[in-house]
Amino acid sequence: MDRLQAMTTFVAVVDSGGFASAARKLNLSPPVVTRAVAELEERLGLRLLTRTTRVVRVTDAGARFAEDCRRILADIDEAEITATGTHATPRGTLTLTAPMLFGQLYVTPILVSYLQRFPEVEAQCLFLDRVVNVVEEGIDVAVRIGELPDSSLQAVRVGRVSRVLVAAPAYLQAQGMPRRPEDLVDHTIVSAAGVNPVSEWRFNDAGKTLMQRVQPRMRTITNDSAIAATLAGLGITRLLSYQVAAHVRSGALQVVLEAFEPASLPVHVVHHEGRRATQKVRAFVDLAVERLRGDPALN
Repeated sequence: MDRLQAMTTFVAVVDSGGFASAARKLNLSPPVVTRAVAELEERLGLRLLTRTTRVVRVTDAGARFAEDCRRILADIDEAEITATGTHATPRGTLTLTAPMLFGQLYVTPILVSYLQRFPEVEAQCLFLDRVVNVVEEGIDVAVRIGELPDSSLQAVRVGRVSRVLVAAPAYLQAQGMPRRPEDLVDHTIVSAAGVNPVSEWRFNDAGKTLMQRVQPRMRTITNDSAIAATLAGLGITRLLSYQVAAHVRSGALQVVLEAFEPASLPVHVVHHEGRRATQKVRAFVDLAVERLRGDPALN
């Protein structure tokens, strides 16, 4: 295996976290991948990876070498694209992931515009309320809500969202407006497990964290059903601001305890191709960043 192939194989092992997953990604056999890394370590005289029966971890020297490999491989790809014009027009299959409701409300309209603009692209959408592994599941672009862990992924911040408490005006008129988080013990609570997996809600009280235990009368695993129940006047629920922005604007729902909201959460558009991103990824990321940054519900 030549040096460039060995670099590609090593980076795949680092990014996917193992020899077997790298082999699947590269369509090679695990022994070929293992041998390529071993030969690379022997040629360099360095231990790049530490191996146990369960995990493969990159050493400090290996992490530095992986970054150098990514830069070299990216420069080669960029040179080939520039020379041949490959991917000058977006084409191929674009795979996206986002939280379910965010994908429906925000990503889908952007994707429709993108597909209408670039007819040679097809799209696959994984709108799920779980964190999808971008590398292992072959994702081109992901939308992430919340702080991001350190990684080699490229991330562009496009906005922020808050955890908000909302209720229907009719409910508040009948049951009264809570003035402090402690008042929630006297109210009917609708809990969406995706946002509130525990029955203790965190608030910000003049810069200090306040934990308030609640006793939900209705628990649901979908945000849609929590919104529907709250719109019907059942009680108060806690969701992310983008999920109820349209209902708040229309007056169908009213935000309560706004002064006690915890810190907002960043929204990022994430991809892992960096400078060597294909035109289909570049074009979508550019459009998504423009549209999301311009959306008042996220900024």
